[in-house]
Amino acid sequence: MPMTIANAEMAKVWDGDEGEQWTEDADRYDAVVVPYSRHLMAAARISTSDRVLDIGCGTGESTRQAARAAASGSALGVDLSARMLKRAEERSRDEGIANIAFLQADAQVHRFDESAFDIVISRFGAMFFGDPVAAFRNIATAMRPGGRLVLLSWQELTKNEWVASFRDALAAGRTLPTPPSGAPGPFGLADAGGVQHILGEAGLHDVALVALDEPIRFGSNAGDAWPFVVGMGIVKGLTEGLDADTKTTALDQLRRVLEEHDSAAGVTFASSAWLITARRT
Repeated sequence: MPMTIANAEMAKVWDGDEGEQWTEDADRYDAVVVPYSRHLMAAARISTSDRVLDIGCGTGESTRQAARAAASGSALGVDLSARMLKRAEERSRDEGIANIAFLQADAQVHRFDESAFDIVISRFGAMFFGDPVAAFRNIATAMRPGGRLVLLSWQELTKNEWVASFRDALAAGRTLPTPPSGAPGPFGLADAGGVQHILGEAGLHDVALVALDEPIRFGSNAGDAWPFVVGMGIVKGLTEGLDADTKTTALDQLRRVLEEHDSAAGVTFASSAWLITARRT
């Protein structure tokens, strides 16, 4: 059956070039958010028999972590990207994880089995919904009564040095618009009050947000980080349309930013995220 899509623009992005690039650099992206993955799994408290749903699972690292924790339960990863899901399935087979499955679907509108999951998790994968109230209401129907939601989302731009630094380096004399909180994208769940409202309207309760501040690492040194960073969607997007000379100057400035953040710990930047939890009653 064809996939029902509500978020057509996001599907175009993630089931296209962005998904291809994330798949190619999956290990890099997973390594960047390792500190936050630890917070997510600690908060999820997945037990052996739990049934886990992972929203925006990408290449499936968080889904595999959930499946290992739920050894006699199961984990289902959902994403818009066919390419990323193919890699997720390959990795799961290679690691011998049997209690895991993946589904290409738009979680905003997909008809999940009602009350099928004990825990819903998302590692920076739930910020892209065009109608987040409708999306989380739909996700809530998939949670059993008393089931828990545990997800990570980025806080606002000013609290994420890595995004701000990349943007400043690539501005090339332009005044770049500030990405709005609440719009589909990396800052879709950046506003704490907005998150409380969205999840409350979706029928979830006991909503709580915990601020997390962690350094994120893009490589062992500037030379190691450069091929990864220059291929990231944010870099491609901010340099699109620049003439050749301006693009070269902007990328040179970005390289200098990486060099300035190169230390014994690698190329690190400050970052801030929300750990968001809620419950279906």
